[in-house]
Amino acid sequence: MLLVRPGRFGLSQNSREGRLRPADLARLEEAPREPGAGRADWRTRAGGGIMAAQALALLREVSRLEAPLEELRALQSLLQSVPLSELREQAAELRLGPLFSLLNENHREQTTLCVSILERLLQALEPVHVARNLRVDLQRGLTHPNDSVKILTLSQVGRIVENSDAVTEILNNAELLKQIVYCIGGENLSVAKTLIVEISSVSPESLNCCTTSGLVTQLLRELTGEDVLVRATCIEMVTSLACTHHGRQYLAQEGVIDQISNIIVGADADPFSSFYLPGFVKFFGNLAIMDSPQQICERYPIFMEKVFEMTESQDPTMIGVAVDTIGILGSNVEGKQVLQKTGTRFERLLMKIGYQAKNASTELKIRCLDALSSLFYLPPEQQTDDLLRMTESWFSSLSRDPLELFRGISNQPFPELHCAALKVFTAIANQPWAQKLMFNSPGFVEYVMDRSVEHDKASKDAKYELVKALANSKTIAEIFGNPNYLRLRTYLSEGPYYVKPISTTAVEGAE
Repeated sequence: MLLVRPGRFGLSQNSREGRLRPADLARLEEAPREPGAGRADWRTRAGGGIMAAQALALLREVSRLEAPLEELRALQSLLQSVPLSELREQAAELRLGPLFSLLNENHREQTTLCVSILERLLQALEPVHVARNLRVDLQRGLTHPNDSVKILTLSQVGRIVENSDAVTEILNNAELLKQIVYCIGGENLSVAKTLIVEISSVSPESLNCCTTSGLVTQLLRELTGEDVLVRATCIEMVTSLACTHHGRQYLAQEGVIDQISNIIVGADADPFSSFYLPGFVKFFGNLAIMDSPQQICERYPIFMEKVFEMTESQDPTMIGVAVDTIGILGSNVEGKQVLQKTGTRFERLLMKIGYQAKNASTELKIRCLDALSSLFYLPPEQQTDDLLRMTESWFSSLSRDPLELFRGISNQPFPELHCAALKVFTAIANQPWAQKLMFNSPGFVEYVMDRSVEHDKASKDAKYELVKALANSKTIAEIFGNPNYLRLRTYLSEGPYYVKPISTTAVEGAE
């Protein structure tokens, strides 16, 4: 019950008898308050918890009534205004069992209200608490005939799976895990499939549980089935599974990777391949960078072939996926060497990326710049003469004057483009050949030092990263000269947001 004297604010007879009616909440809000205080002010002054207390009082009412429809309506309305932080403070007092019980009754409005209320209240509970104390309710929810109840329950299982402490509660209870998996297995909801992949990704044991139930097999069957839209959805889930070592092992053993490769091979004859091809290429891009770029590209040559093909496409979606994949593949030295082995073909591809970086839509320009940043970056410990020659050769393949190309892009009035162009400069800033280019390019050193170019936080941060990469390079003092090196160090010590003070001179007699 609320900690107020029933008669003071004119509460109803029901509340005096112990039953808080929804109308009473309205009267509470209209209670006398200090002159000039608004409703929000009153709520704040009331102790940052009175609304949560009202919610708890209504929750207790719901638990002891047989037909609490009016109370449920009031509780749902009230919870929209209660800050989540207040509910979290009261988490130990939240008794949700009665709400879950009300879901079992065949009453549509009651079910809808309970789902809405539970969605809010469950956010206030830690996933570990949900896993330990509400698992029986969750199991019932998974088999509920109402889809909204299932989705509510699945979202909570998802919270548990994503929390390393909470998921242990499930994994340590093999019987419970089986029940959850089998309950999910009865659903065709996409959220259920996503959840199966999340559970399978946790450990080899959880994957085994999901494969034994037949759910993963069903997912893989749909991946290679005739429905191209379902195929496109499934490849995203399979890519998530491939992010784990045990997941990749399973996919290889089941021949799934070979099947995906074969589908790419036959894509030219499929007029609907554009629906799923981007996802299939992304799958191999992720697989290559997590395993071995060289092994994946040698074993599945169709992957690289298709990436090169996609860069020739007129479809911006295909070009974007190809560019992203090149960026992923070239993010480590082994991947860079795989690309280098394709020789003049890769140089022509770089020329296309340079063209797109200048002429494409803003979104595709940014993707091109991000891919180039990934391709050109070499950590100092990996800067062998051969690799430095390679990145210099790649850079010169982009356009007639690549440095000026990126400066032009960075001068466009779009912060995202500006930052993406600065990232390219930062990627090459610790390589001697690039430092020489920068130093010999008219006005470039001044452009780097000029703080007035950047106006927003992201741009200031991006410029600072460029200055840091230059200033921390072992070769910069020799190439830029000591005066410029000292200017870089000063910029670095002043930080990204430094504003030079404007000096003012006092004039005698001035007002």
